[in-house]
Amino acid sequence: MQVFKAIRSMAVISAFAATVLSAHAQEGGSPPSLSLELNGVEPAGNGCRLTFVAANRLGTDIERAAYEVALFGKDGLVKRLTVLDFKALPDGQTKVRQFDLPDTACEGLGRVLLNGVTACEGAPEGACMERLETATRSDVAFGT
Repeated sequence: MQVFKAIRSMAVISAFAATVLSAHAQEGGSPPSLSLELNGVEPAGNGCRLTFVAANRLGTDIERAAYEVALFGKDGLVKRLTVLDFKALPDGQTKVRQFDLPDTACEGLGRVLLNGVTACEGAPEGACMERLETATRSDVAFGT
């Protein structure tokens, strides 16, 4: 008898959880976020062009977002530190931003590390890093 009560209790809990999750999904579901995807790495002139896709889903416009990045070679050594300024990222929009890095060879690039935020204007405190999601579509690793 105890087994049947336990099973029935688990069924009730599962049904409740499914209802809550379904309601959450219908309300927009996913928590507010800012996503940056390293979408492309290609030679450009005497350097390397990094292409990013940025999507602001924080619920507020970002007037300016800029990040210090560390570029690592395939050997794991830091080759360069620089700041990438993504400028304004309006809420609910996706933007493509390209950065040309002179005197940087794409072939030797192994990883792009978001080292920290240098500007996050208009967003809630800490949102540009704490709610950041990263992805890559290239052979170069990308993240925090």
